[in-house]
Amino acid sequence: MAPGVIKHRVTIDDPPIAQALFSDTRLAWFWLLIRVYTGYEWLLAGYEKLVAPSWVGPQAGTALAGFVTGALKKTTGDHPDVFGWYATFLQSLVLPHAAIWSYLITGGELAVGLGLLLGCLTGIAAFFGGLMNANYLLAGTVSSNPLLFIFATWLVLAWKVAGYYGIDHWLLPALGVPGKPGTLFEQRSANAPHWHPT
Repeated sequence: MAPGVIKHRVTIDDPPIAQALFSDTRLAWFWLLIRVYTGYEWLLAGYEKLVAPSWVGPQAGTALAGFVTGALKKTTGDHPDVFGWYATFLQSLVLPHAAIWSYLITGGELAVGLGLLLGCLTGIAAFFGGLMNANYLLAGTVSSNPLLFIFATWLVLAWKVAGYYGIDHWLLPALGVPGKPGTLFEQRSANAPHWHPT
């Protein structure tokens, strides 16, 4: 074995403050406040797009095309607000298919909002919310995106307890986590017929 190679796995425990914040259900009320606020903001943003003809409907894509065009203008100057690689993504993949992206963004914002408000797969909903925030920031739009991105990151870290006062209270124990199936899969595997070689 090469020198300096570790022969065993080392597990580093979380400090008590991280355990309290991200794993203790006694602080679930704190995450409920952040989750509901963030979810409401996403649901409101998605609903406003849903009822706007320039986002969803006969004129779908026109609002997004205007947004992308504005973002592409921010790629010039000594300190551009939009990176060149992201501008290439917007110009080649988003702008030509603005109507499709318009529906995807609207549906995504509504799904994230509902997931967070209901506390259903909170960590996944928060991840995709943060991903959308990152894209809006990369397109040079600040608004409430930095705050929502921070909250989304916190909710991803607190995924085990952030939805405790919500559907995740029952859903997460039923689904389990990779490598440790929940009660739903344990019952199925117990009832499944076993194969025996002849």
